[in-house]
Amino acid sequence: MDDLRLHDLDDTSIEAAIRGIEAEIRDEYLQPHSYPWVIGYSGGKDSTLVVHLVFNVLLSLPRSQRSREVHIVSNDTLVESPLVIKHIIDSLDQIRDAADALRLPIKTEITRPALSQTFWVNLIGRGYPSPNRTFRWCTDRMKIQPTSAYIKSRIDEAESVVLLLGVRRSESATRAASVKRYDNGERLNRHNDLAGCLVFRPIVELSTDDVWEYLGENDAPWGGDHRKLIKLYRDAGGGECPVVTQKSDAPSCGSSSSRFGCWTCTVVDKDRSLEGFVESGFAEFGALLDFRDWLVSIRNDPERRQARRRNGAITITSTGTYVPGPFTMDARQAILDRLLAVQSGLEVELISHAEIEEIKRVWSEELTSNASRRASTTVDMIKKEKA
Repeated sequence: MDDLRLHDLDDTSIEAAIRGIEAEIRDEYLQPHSYPWVIGYSGGKDSTLVVHLVFNVLLSLPRSQRSREVHIVSNDTLVESPLVIKHIIDSLDQIRDAADALRLPIKTEITRPALSQTFWVNLIGRGYPSPNRTFRWCTDRMKIQPTSAYIKSRIDEAESVVLLLGVRRSESATRAASVKRYDNGERLNRHNDLAGCLVFRPIVELSTDDVWEYLGENDAPWGGDHRKLIKLYRDAGGGECPVVTQKSDAPSCGSSSSRFGCWTCTVVDKDRSLEGFVESGFAEFGALLDFRDWLVSIRNDPERRQARRRNGAITITSTGTYVPGPFTMDARQAILDRLLAVQSGLEVELISHAEIEEIKRVWSEELTSNASRRASTTVDMIKKEKA
């Protein structure tokens, strides 16, 4: 395999840099194996650029050489910022329609968490306290597991896949350290968690200015331009929550450097992007900000937390700190009622009927289990008294 990697773009024009990246993408695409490609697509600028360049490369190849399937995969946690998930869905529809018309081997997919693992089923159903930096239960269940399952299904079919990610060394010091840690000096690096998954980072050496310059000056090959994406960033005043496919990436989700993401995110101190959307004229989403802030405010209220965990155990850490259990049933009902009230004033679905039914099932199961545990305890006490 010829090594066409770009090690230093500092003195290279953006046009020459992009030509080099497209040459590298073309060379990798034409390698003599049948591994499908999976592009992690968050709808943000970096993953959009990767899709744009791969689309260009496929268009440049004769039809006889377009034999490798390319899967463009997004993740919908079901609590995405409404404007962001609309952009993702609309852009994937455009990409799919254009690919079909042009007979490109592109498939689009949106992964979602299992019904039993959605944000609301865990928070309202099981009473999990809203996530924070020390108890970030959401990322694995809602992002990593659904996308990893899709990638694993492709690996099962083809033995291996090549995962293309729009990560860049200059995104942040954390990202640069992550790239360095997994860089083996080759074009493809083995995925840290997924056996059979090889990671390809074609735009790793580009700067943020490079990305915006190219997207701003070049129309999308699937039709139209990138002005809607640029406006989305301008309105939000920020960046996007990255594609997360392994647990070591999880800290970047919910950090101050990644602003597009779940509107329910209580890991960050402030939801800057949603605030930006409200300030840009989407006043109706102010209700989401208020709800999210309320979730933060009630998290550690002892009156809203059970003394015991769901299995009946009392938790005390090794340092002697008492850790309260999940939200009480009254608190869970209050959260559901307030959420439904917010949803009634919007034109977007915040919680589905299926989730509400699953929440009721979880409640019923927990109440039955608690009643059984109390009855068993009473019987044991009676036996001891008689003895």
